Amino acid sequence: MILDHIIGLFSNDMSIDLGTANTLILLKGKGIIINEPSVVAIQNDKFGRSNILAVGSEAKDMIGKTPGNIQAIRPMKDGVIADFDMTEKMIRYFIEKAHKRKSFIRPRIVICVPYGLTQVERKAVRESAMSAGAREVYLVEEPMAAAIGADLDIKKPHGNLVVDIGGGTTEIGVISLGGLVICKSIRVAGDKLDQAIVDYVKKKYNLLIGDRTGEMIKMEVGSAIKLEEELSISVKGRDQISGLLVSIELTSEDIREAMRDPLKEISDALKDILEATPPDLAGDIVENGIVLTGGGALIRGIDKYLSDVVKLPVYVAEEPLLAVAKGTGKVLEEINLLKQIIND
Repeated sequence: MILDHIIGLFSNDMSIDLGTANTLILLKGKGIIINEPSVVAIQNDKFGRSNILAVGSEAKDMIGKTPGNIQAIRPMKDGVIADFDMTEKMIRYFIEKAHKRKSFIRPRIVICVPYGLTQVERKAVRESAMSAGAREVYLVEEPMAAAIGADLDIKKPHGNLVVDIGGGTTEIGVISLGGLVICKSIRVAGDKLDQAIVDYVKKKYNLLIGDRTGEMIKMEVGSAIKLEEELSISVKGRDQISGLLVSIELTSEDIREAMRDPLKEISDALKDILEATPPDLAGDIVENGIVLTGGGALIRGIDKYLSDVVKLPVYVAEEPLLAVAKGTGKVLEEINLLKQIIND
């Protein structure tokens, strides 16, 4: 115990929001110090060996633009580890970058994970962090971290409902007395919305665009409800009939139509949770409303869209993109909170 305390004085404990789209790292006492895409670029040599070229923002810039011997890989898919080796290398890179040196006293790490990971998947996340240099690893579930980061009082005996729309998963959870009463995780979130836009443009306009372009369109003109003044954007791609590069004009109405099915899946999951919520907690949610976090909360009008579906007030948290990371950071700062909510 004394040794652990001494080690704690010299190691920079950290929390990691290991997201499908982005990885955020907070150092204890310093806040968020890294916020970069969860992407690794590797180069394969003629002997079949892989060397890491870039991680994070630099690697994301290479997606869709690499020659045959270079790959830009997203090791996290739908909120879980799709490539164990690359995830370990990515975590190690971010840990070393956070400490600004190669050698360091092994830190204690709190990692945020989607609700409902299997024991095998949880073990993979933990082992990735341990292999990358962690002393101890604690896993905190995403809805809980989102609620804490959105400044909801999770310790009191009343219900809070949080909807976190991330890159790979949408996490919906009812929280009371420091625990998850009921929760649902669906693998429909930012990535599926991007893909829906890509598919829509291909089907309606015979235009081939990449995932990054789909994401850019979503951010620039995407909306969940009809806008007073519809937006438009010029998009370049390859015509799949002529093979020529062409440019078309897309409107927010187009993108709303493209995202209709994934958004309905999210709203249906929210309705399922509300229907399964115990009556006393349901009363609290009617009074307190629903809080949105994650990158998906930034889609224009999504709060109004969900509110119209479930007939309850829906609010977007302050800095929704950072809510999960901030919540994970608060857990790291408060050891008693960590012991109360840990589900590992």
